[in-house]
Amino acid sequence: MFIADYSAKNIYDEMFSNEGFPRKSYDFVKTKMESLGGIELLKRSSSAERALMSLGITFTLYGDGGEQERIMPFDVIPRIVPSEEWINIEKGLKQRILALNLFLNDIYGEQKILKDKIIPRDIIESSTGFLKQCIGLKPPKDIWIHITGTDLVRDGAGAFHVLEDNLRCPSGVSYVLENREVMKRTFPELFEKLNIRQVYDYPYHLRSMLENLTDVSDPVIAVWTPGVYNSAYYEHSFLAQKMGVYLVEGSDLVVENHKVYMKTTKGLRKVDVVYRRIDDTFMDPSSFREDSLLGVKGIFEAYKRGNVALANAPGTGVADDKVIYSYVPKIIKYYLGEDSIIPNVPTYLCSEDSDLKYVLDNIHNLVVKAANGAGGYGMIIGPKSSKQEQEDFKELIKADPRNYIAQPVLNLSTVPTLISDKIESRHVDLRPFILYGKDIYVMPGGLTRVALRKGSLVVNSSQGGGSKDTWVLG
Repeated sequence: MFIADYSAKNIYDEMFSNEGFPRKSYDFVKTKMESLGGIELLKRSSSAERALMSLGITFTLYGDGGEQERIMPFDVIPRIVPSEEWINIEKGLKQRILALNLFLNDIYGEQKILKDKIIPRDIIESSTGFLKQCIGLKPPKDIWIHITGTDLVRDGAGAFHVLEDNLRCPSGVSYVLENREVMKRTFPELFEKLNIRQVYDYPYHLRSMLENLTDVSDPVIAVWTPGVYNSAYYEHSFLAQKMGVYLVEGSDLVVENHKVYMKTTKGLRKVDVVYRRIDDTFMDPSSFREDSLLGVKGIFEAYKRGNVALANAPGTGVADDKVIYSYVPKIIKYYLGEDSIIPNVPTYLCSEDSDLKYVLDNIHNLVVKAANGAGGYGMIIGPKSSKQEQEDFKELIKADPRNYIAQPVLNLSTVPTLISDKIESRHVDLRPFILYGKDIYVMPGGLTRVALRKGSLVVNSSQGGGSKDTWVLG
């Protein structure tokens, strides 16, 4: 079952070389899983699924049929990253976060990068993530980006690229932690034999980073969730519990005298640090969207006065605009004087006439995305689309060129995946999580998302994707 019928030709496979031999990092895993046999592997897979269901690891899918709460699909064959590759990934992620943080400090401050014409001013000011209310803002310790989830893909030649940056409210880390615990119980013999770097201490690092945002000793910390109907509510409650901090909604908070308080059965209690899982513009109806029912009036002013710390800082969304993404190599060069350690995927900007013409003429061979789209929505994969879908998308692009970018279709790397009772190749990406506090911590591993539909390149859970445990070998 396991190896005999497996094929991943003309593509980079994480487990097997082009010649069909197992990569060194997978030697023991391949041998062990073969020795288990198909029946035992299916039995352990079913056991893992039951464990995840009992834990209630869910996400909410929004669609034409309304809201659907689903269990995150999970595959028991791990994705393994050798230590020598991880060292380079970690360096590249730290470099990227440092540069993007300097970029945010600059564009909301002196705007030197705009004055030096490295990035066109209109590109910044037309970004929906650029908040004029944040101009002149000085976040605690000059850190804007506290929590990041950077999406990486490996191309057909085996090289890692950054696909996109997620700097506002990146989600998925709860799946990483729960997947690991389930895998430990499912394959204890693999964890006894292999030196797999641990991820269980992420909540400790997260809490330490949040504590670093204030000078208050023993600060009161809260995770701010939009509520139980949010697609990532499970993660919000999970992280609050693991860190031993409060979980609050907007209705639980109140601002008095430019300070933030939490309502309790014993009265109001001052809150020092808020890890917000709510979008910028819904945060405060007195400063951003007046129609927000999720926000807290006055919290932005309290933040500006230094009376509460927010993670991530408001305004970070401009740095994960997919148009700004194309300038990140220049941003790294400008602020750090270095070349990018992890390159971007080549990107065409539809706001530029020559790029626009190329995209319109070649949309059948490209991936086109909305600049602020997420979850696999607002995009088209040319080779997988119909002529009519391509023509319809062209009209969207022509109506608002600034809002679209295009990239070549990458033949994402694959990992053997258990599909029903067979092992088949499926495309994957990788989302490592990075924390920026006293120093920069990169979780060793991250969320490997897998496109469970045969031939699909879309790994998002909202589009039928699942996840795998990611092992970084020590």
